[in-house]
Amino acid sequence: MSLSEELRKRGFIYQFSGDSLEAIIDGDRRVFYIGVDPTAPSLTVGNLAIYMLVRHLSDAGHKPILVVGGGTGMIGDPGGKDKERPLLDEKTLRENVSGITNQVRKILGEQDVIVVNNYDWLSKLDLIGFLRDVGKHFTVNSMIKKDIVKNRLDAGSPISFTEFSYSILQAYDFRHLFDTYNCTLQISGSDQWTNVLAGVDFIRKTRGESDIHALTMPLIINPATGKKFGKSEEGALWLDANLTSPYKLYQYFFNVEDSATDLLLKIYTLLSLDEIEELLESARDNPGLRLAQKTLAYEVVKFVHGRDIADSVKNASGVLFGNKKLSDLSKSEIDILKSEAPVFVVTSGLSLVDVLSDGGLANGKTQARKLISDGAVKINGIKIDDIDARVDTHHFSNGIALLKKGKKNILVLLESDAN
Repeated sequence: MSLSEELRKRGFIYQFSGDSLEAIIDGDRRVFYIGVDPTAPSLTVGNLAIYMLVRHLSDAGHKPILVVGGGTGMIGDPGGKDKERPLLDEKTLRENVSGITNQVRKILGEQDVIVVNNYDWLSKLDLIGFLRDVGKHFTVNSMIKKDIVKNRLDAGSPISFTEFSYSILQAYDFRHLFDTYNCTLQISGSDQWTNVLAGVDFIRKTRGESDIHALTMPLIINPATGKKFGKSEEGALWLDANLTSPYKLYQYFFNVEDSATDLLLKIYTLLSLDEIEELLESARDNPGLRLAQKTLAYEVVKFVHGRDIADSVKNASGVLFGNKKLSDLSKSEIDILKSEAPVFVVTSGLSLVDVLSDGGLANGKTQARKLISDGAVKINGIKIDDIDARVDTHHFSNGIALLKKGKKNILVLLESDAN
């Protein structure tokens, strides 16, 4: 299967310049680039999608350049915002550049990626020369028709000259990379299409080179909700473990709807298309096991944080929501439970009714007794139906026990002397 065919089947292709995608990516290997403005200290799950496209292109032999926008990040892209972005100070930008660069190197694995910062060349431009030699190739007529500008103006929201100049700087980046590295392809999200095309036209006009191209991928929309994929109820899902824990990242993908698994497995994992189809067939035959979601969650965490961490969060999740035994967990996996699940410290001998009530799994002792008598309560996977039962030392393994009400309401119990 050709690269172009595989990327189409995986859902990576939205728009491309020229008549043929095959001519762009199936022929001679190219140097291509993707840009990111360091407006945050980390990439998000939403950002990860396009870096998976970078990984596929890179694995096929194309040479990636990551342009970290230390220069453009000081200006701000007007796209996707109804007001001007706050300008970051240089110290914050440097820290963000470092964090994002490290993440991208990890995503691309052993592939050799060139990382550059556009501040290095944009900061050396002189205003008069830039306006004369670059600005004259861009008309205001065409710039105000760009969606990212037009949408702001139509909404009655002002746009500064600073933001208005963003697309010119992005086009200049492309030409600089063409001159320096013979870069002939830029990839981006679909919302950047007009900006990327401006760079293509700029190089063609000023360098007389026709083999310059743009490629965009679509926004990832959750088919079950119709909303942009990659945010939780708490907000953005970060790739930085200090901002979003690997466990929370695992749970997010583990809980996606069945209808979304086909798309997300193709975008967010490196599993082959044949492997994905076999997995989806097994999942359809055994819907209760959530095989597709488990594999998706594991593969994403493994890709972002490594196999060891993926194994740990998978095992911890298996105790909370599967049939894995608490006694099988390692110390680091127990620590995940303590940090991620609701915790209640108990003294040995405390009545189960009191634990349920005081721990928040029941609205008072009357409901706690009813839950127990109805068989809705388990300790370490064992049903407890005695309303006089107590939580004793024998329930604990490595200082913790697991109390469940139904399938999803969970409380990690800590012995008072083990906290």
